[in-house]
Amino acid sequence: MFFLNLLKKKIKNFFILLVIVLSGCKPMYRAVPFEKYIPSKSPIYSNPESWAVKPDKYPESLKKIVGDSKNKNCDIFFIYPTMFLDRKDTRWNADVDDELLNKDIINRAVKYQASAFGKAGNIYVPFYRQSHYKVYVNPFNKYEEESREIAYSDIKKAFEYYLDNYNKGKPIILASHSQGSILSAMLLKDFFDNKPLQKKLVAAYLPGTKILDDYFKKIKKLNKSDEVGGYVSWNTYRKGSFPKKYEEWFKGATTSNPIKWDNTIKTDYEDHKGLLFSDDKLYPNSVKIIIKDGMIWSYLPRIPKRVFVVFKKNYHFADINLFWKDIEINAVERFKSWQKINSTDKK
Repeated sequence: MFFLNLLKKKIKNFFILLVIVLSGCKPMYRAVPFEKYIPSKSPIYSNPESWAVKPDKYPESLKKIVGDSKNKNCDIFFIYPTMFLDRKDTRWNADVDDELLNKDIINRAVKYQASAFGKAGNIYVPFYRQSHYKVYVNPFNKYEEESREIAYSDIKKAFEYYLDNYNKGKPIILASHSQGSILSAMLLKDFFDNKPLQKKLVAAYLPGTKILDDYFKKIKKLNKSDEVGGYVSWNTYRKGSFPKKYEEWFKGATTSNPIKWDNTIKTDYEDHKGLLFSDDKLYPNSVKIIIKDGMIWSYLPRIPKRVFVVFKKNYHFADINLFWKDIEINAVERFKSWQKINSTDKK
């Protein structure tokens, strides 16, 4: 009887192990064959519904952080990060009329990221057919570029419409995160880099992606808090941690200091202006960083319930939130600097 029970137990354990192994072999994401994929139609940007945010269309969640829209002499063109994450969704690119996804974009990316630039300028955020997260995961990543072209074609179209109908000659801050920063960098190269529009560029904030120093011809990394006409970029990880794809995704990337905005390698808590937390409150003096090759190492932030992030290594999701007030102050400073430089040039 003992041996029979032992045999049953071994058989049971074998099947449990088999289920685990087979589960591990299943693809994490689903997708229709890319060759058969038909993306939805591109947004028509003359239609107000194709914009998540315009100065005359600030959602309530954004107003809660920055207040009502007031006309300013600078514009913010913000491109949100990857929000299309559903593992069961077989599409390669999002539909811009996906109500649940759009709600998530407004209540998360717009509220907690784009809001950091609200004091500096009028915010514009176009909806676009963003790539699904799976394009960054093997084996789906072989179609990353094709999917990105769909996303970028929308961003380019939106920016052209914005220039023709909304900008009216105002200086521009480009702001973004993650996938949005990849697209922003492409936009910078196509519209600003060594082109007349570069004179209108206050700054480009491109956190959450890898930007190499030689990516642009004339646009350079900004190394002082009041410099204009260039870009800043960073990727944030927990102190002492290296991503699995560090060599491919991070090493060698331009890394700005989003607290000091210069070439300072280390900052202390008292240097930090403020983190925007999920309770919609600002927490100053709560982040301390060290600049590494291609990324920022952050100490455990001093925030409520920080015990829940003790074991979290990747702070990518908080690249903007961690430095929200620092970004807000810096965006205003750079715009004022741009105004001063250009008023001097006119004399």
